[in-house]
Amino acid sequence: MGWAGFAAVFAVFFLTHSIPVRPPVKARLVDRIGERGFGAGYSVLSVGMLAILVWAAGEAPHVQLWPQLSWHRHAAHLGMLAVCVILALSIARPNPFSFGGARNDRFDPARSGIVGWTRHPVLLALAIWAGVHLLPNGDLSFVILFGVLGSFAIVGRAMIDRRKRAVMGASNWETLDTTRKAGARFHAPRSWLLLILRLMLGIAVFAALLLAHPHVIGVPAV
Repeated sequence: MGWAGFAAVFAVFFLTHSIPVRPPVKARLVDRIGERGFGAGYSVLSVGMLAILVWAAGEAPHVQLWPQLSWHRHAAHLGMLAVCVILALSIARPNPFSFGGARNDRFDPARSGIVGWTRHPVLLALAIWAGVHLLPNGDLSFVILFGVLGSFAIVGRAMIDRRKRAVMGASNWETLDTTRKAGARFHAPRSWLLLILRLMLGIAVFAALLLAHPHVIGVPAV
């Protein structure tokens, strides 16, 4: 695959991520398949397109910008453990500020868990994922891939904030965010058992990724 093919896959990746979430398009899809169906379908589409994009980067012309050093993988391991824990603590939890949440009507801004630290924990995880994968992958195509996705995660926060402000109303959004910031960063969870289970799930996913990496990606992670 040449650079034109890689660019074409990148373009399709962004189109499949941006078009379904546009308010008119999303409204029609939600009417047909429901909110949960839309969330599940969009997640499958996102993961599938990401896999195709990573494959396309591997097929692009090889241009090495820097070699892989031993500490790069250690940093990637620590970063990916953090990514898995962040996702485990944020997915399917109330978060009216971003995507990836559930039961947003139950959101308590004074006891918001990981949302008390960042409005967009999933985007934070994506930015860390991109950053720690950038280190051991000094090939130009992967630098473009992870650099663009990391930048997209950072810029995406402002885009989602604007969209949520418009949906919730600026004054309501500001009030909720101010209460969130004023809430305790550390507080006892509603259920210690659920917290422990989520942490264990994050660690288990990290271990599974290490084991599956050479078979799925074709490159050993250890």
